[in-house]
Amino acid sequence: MQSSEFKIGDKTFKSRLIVGTGKYKSFEETRMAIEISGAEMVTVAVRRIELDKSKDSLLNHLDPKRYTFLPNTAGCYTVKDAVMTCQLAREAGLGNLVKVEVIGDEKTLFPDNEATLEASRLLVQDGFQVLPYCGDDVVLCKKLEDLGCVAVMPLAAPIGSGLGIRNPYNIKLILEAVKVPVIIDAGVGTASDASRAMELGVAGLLMNTAIAGAGEPLKMAQAMKLAVESGRLAYEAGRIPKKLYASASSPMEGLIDL
Repeated sequence: MQSSEFKIGDKTFKSRLIVGTGKYKSFEETRMAIEISGAEMVTVAVRRIELDKSKDSLLNHLDPKRYTFLPNTAGCYTVKDAVMTCQLAREAGLGNLVKVEVIGDEKTLFPDNEATLEASRLLVQDGFQVLPYCGDDVVLCKKLEDLGCVAVMPLAAPIGSGLGIRNPYNIKLILEAVKVPVIIDAGVGTASDASRAMELGVAGLLMNTAIAGAGEPLKMAQAMKLAVESGRLAYEAGRIPKKLYASASSPMEGLIDL
């Protein structure tokens, strides 16, 4: 049984797993891991790849008819750099669907909230469909939605940390506060983290290090595919309530007297 499809901007996807393209040993390993993961959308760090397809580039190894490319502004620390990077990606033919990162701290790679808001505002005005990487802040996510962002991408934990969902309660509050898709970005470390995140009701997950940095990336890509699918199905099915005391699986009514 398949989980329901979901929509981001003007695009519809069956897979709720979005994967990054960095940190792999080779372009071939990247291609294979993405294929195994079942992802239909992949992020591309514009400042870290070769956009000239006449040279050996990651873009030559991924079929644009099969995957939706999501250019991101990784490595940007200012509004100006983030906006220019998105514009460069669009000029290179990567479309107007973009992930916006404006980093505010080199050690934690936490986003700069004010700069993220401003960059998102300028990009929306310029016709981009913006997915902002942001903190797990309810007010911030609501402001980003009000600006016209097509999704919000709160972190679960610092980028590449593998710590899992540090504050599920904030994620739940964000889900209640906004109507656009909520996509967990950063912090997932293993399959159980992915399932737990999906069981909260988020629309999807974005991950890179958890797969590319695993001992066997191709196996982890398969594990993450299954974890995202099972977590979403569990959310749609609806878990049983948690209770302090036992509840018999078989009812007492209708027992035969001995």
